[in-house]
This record gives sequence, C-alpha cells and structure tokens, in this order.
Amino acid sequence: MKKNPLPSSSSSSKAGAATVLPYQTPRLRDHYSLGKKLGQGQFGTTYLCTHKATASLFACKSIPKRKLLCQEDYDDVWREIQIMHHLSEHPNVVQIKGTYEDNMFVHIVMEVCAGGELFDRIIQKGYFSEREAAKLIKTIVGVVEGCHSLGVMHRDLKPENFLFESKGEDARLKATDFGLSVFYKPGEAFSDVVGSPYYVAPEVLRKHYGPEVDVWSAGVILYILLSGVPPFWAESEPGIFRQILQGKLDFISDPWPSISDSAKDLIKKMLERDPKKRLTAHEVLCHPWIVDDRIAPDKPLDSAVLTRLKQFSAMNKLKKMALRVIAERLSEEEIGGLKELFKMIDTDNSGSITFEELKEGLGKVGSQLMESEIRDLMDAADIDNSGTIDYGEFLAATLHLNKMEREENLVAAFSYFDKDGSGYITTDEIQQACKDFGLGDVHLEDIIKEIDQDNDGRIDYGEFAAMMRQGDGVEVGRTRTMRGNLNFNLADAFGVKDSS
Repeated sequence: MKKNPLPSSSSSSKAGAATVLPYQTPRLRDHYSLGKKLGQGQFGTTYLCTHKATASLFACKSIPKRKLLCQEDYDDVWREIQIMHHLSEHPNVVQIKGTYEDNMFVHIVMEVCAGGELFDRIIQKGYFSEREAAKLIKTIVGVVEGCHSLGVMHRDLKPENFLFESKGEDARLKATDFGLSVFYKPGEAFSDVVGSPYYVAPEVLRKHYGPEVDVWSAGVILYILLSGVPPFWAESEPGIFRQILQGKLDFISDPWPSISDSAKDLIKKMLERDPKKRLTAHEVLCHPWIVDDRIAPDKPLDSAVLTRLKQFSAMNKLKKMALRVIAERLSEEEIGGLKELFKMIDTDNSGSITFEELKEGLGKVGSQLMESEIRDLMDAADIDNSGTIDYGEFLAATLHLNKMEREENLVAAFSYFDKDGSGYITTDEIQQACKDFGLGDVHLEDIIKEIDQDNDGRIDYGEFAAMMRQGDGVEVGRTRTMRGNLNFNLADAFGVKDSS
C-alpha cells in the first residue's frame, strides 16, 4: 500500500488559479434546485434547496466569487469547508453535505434548520427563564468545548450563528457559520481583529488572543439570554469597545435582582477580562448553575487525537487496515482538520510522528497519560511497525467513525481486500493485505473467527460491514444594532493603529 504523503495546502496546489476547491465538481443545479432565500451573510446568501433525486430539503450557502478579493479570501472559504467537515461528528453543529463550485459561485450544501435563529427567539421572548437559559448555554458551551478539543477556535459566537432544528420549543440548537473560524495550536497567539461588536473579547481588541475568546462570547450570550440586553452597550462601536475594555457589569437593573447569585457568578467568571483567569469551556459545563443534578461531566473532553487513538488501539488488524484504505480515498476537504492536527504534533515537519513528538503533542492538549500508555497508542497506530506514525497511519487512526461508516467507503474497503471479486474475503487475501501493509505476525484465524458470524471460514460484505460499524469500547463521544459582522474593521472603529 502506498504511503500517504502530507498534501500541500489547497492554495499552493491551485497555483494561483481562481478556485476555492482543489478539484472540479459537478454543477450544483444538476443535483439540486434552489428555492427561497433563508438568510444573508456578509459573503454569502443561504437558500432552501431540494435534492432532485430524493426530494430532501437542504440549505445552500452560495458565495459569489466576485466578493473574494484576494487569495486570503479564497483560503478563508476553503478553511470554512474543512472545519465544517472536521466538526461533522458534533450533534450541535450544522452538518455539511457537499460542496460545489462554478465560475461564479462556491456553494456549500448543509442540513436545513427550519426553526430560525436563536437571535430571533431572544427578540420574541425578551429574555429566558434561568432553566431555559441554562439549557441553551450548556449546548453553546458544549459546542465550544467540542471545537477546542479539535483544535478549532470559532471567533464569531453570537445568537445569529445558532439555529434551531425546528420551530418546536424543545428543538435542538445547532452552531453554524464557521467563516471566521481557524485551526490553532496550544499556546499560539492570534492578532487579527475579527468578531462582532457586542461579543468580541477584550484581548481581541488588544490583538493578542487564543481560544479563551469563545468563552467570553458565550458569556455575553448568557447575559443577553437572561436580561435581553448586551452587557457592554454604547451608541457607537468605539463606545462599545471602551465598555468591553473597562465597563462594569450591570447586575442592578431589572431583571437582575430576581436572578440567582449562581447565574451571576457564572457570568462574572465567563466575562473575566484576564483570559488566563477566565473559565475554560469545561469549567463552565461543571459550574453548579449549569450542572444537571443527575449527569455531571466528570472530566474534560479528551483531545480528538487521544480519543481516536484510544478507539483505534482497540480495533483488530483488519479494521485498522480497512481504515487505512478509507483514509486514502477521502477528499482533501474531509481530512483538512486532521492534517492540521498532524502538523501540530509533527513538530520537525518530517512527515512522520515519533514517540517523543506524540508524547509532547498529547501533553500540549492536556493529556496526563503515562509513557507506557502513550507507547501502547503509538504501537497501535504504527500499522507497518516502522517505529513512527506516518501521515496515512495518522489519518487511519484519527478518522471519525462517521466517515468510516459511510456505505461507499465500506464498499471500497471491502473491494480492496476481496481481490478476486468473489464477494468474500479469505484468509489468503487477508494475508496478502498484511504483506502489502508491512504487518508482521498476525493471527489470521483469530481475526476471521471474530468476524465470521456464520462460521464458513471467510468474511462476506455483511460481516465486514458489521465489524466496521461495531463500537470499540470508547464512546466519542435586543435591537437591530446588535446585528452585524465586525471582521477587519474593529481596529479602525476603535481608533487602534494596526502595527502589523
């Protein structure tokens, strides 16, 4: 099996061509018909669209390429698509279905959320009860924790960017619009001033920040949920920013006297101006005001790398090889997030991860594993026993299960092993695959016995698919002035000179 080299970034592989995607796509209108307009963002317009083959409804965000003025704009759209794929496992993130590009537009097709924006429900209701607000903020901060565990900073959390799945009171809330989101490495500092006026953290205005900004923005949303107004308010953007940097929280005006001390305590800790002292997403979820008496989170989410390496280490050899086959055929947009995680750990850019790099990388994301445990994970991911984890092995070991379980991927993986097309994978065929992958001694009989449900000594497609889908012991787990994207004009509005 060929090694999977670390691919170059989309923009360099396009060599300056005016495209976002690094490959040609079918025409959107061959597969979907566009309907009514659902919303308007800074770059794109979102329409209701119908899948012609199934009559299923989706949302399509169409971005006119005339609005993409430089290479950086093209890269931003490409990164948004990769991040949506990277977060696709999260139940409270809008699912991406596909991307299309023509001469005029880039189209991102995603699930439709018919319940409208959280923003509009705030306008309708004025403000929420503490119980309702706690439920909503638990979801919002759960998304933040999920993003941070995958090395993603959202940077534009606001009620407009959360949609309800349906009109029902108990509809699920989902995050959308990852246009300002970025991949980050632990300890990395950012300086570009982006966000939306009421929700931006003070350290963004000071042009030195990290993922803590998302908790600040969620704290602003919580204040608005409980009171109906933003915590830092003024008639102009410079005035808003002065309030964010220096203003005091108002817990005196109505309805604050009737709101619990516990809720106010949480808001103060989320709107702590020093990001080092601010609560992390997980600490917010553990706060007494949020915690459900029956289900308290026991520990922070493991980083995606650690969770998925643990899953991978529990798999049999055939499943590991099958994941390697599937990883080979995924599109660059689907694996972009995993590429960023790989680069975070492969500090010498050699294209493979050593034991020391894995230990240091897991340490950076808060893992406290013993060396022997890290060695076990390393050995599990090192399919060809080379002593390091190459890019293809890393992809196989960190793929999320939703990619693995897709029918077309399972069929392709089965076909790879079933060399003679008989409809069965035999002992000889597994043995040949083991040679192709450079595997040493493998107890083939044990593998076959584990998967072969009808005891005929071979594996049919149904048995193979059942093995692939089986778990492996680790669960993955106001007013109109409040609207508007800030993007790159914050510094100008605040009168801060850009020194970069």
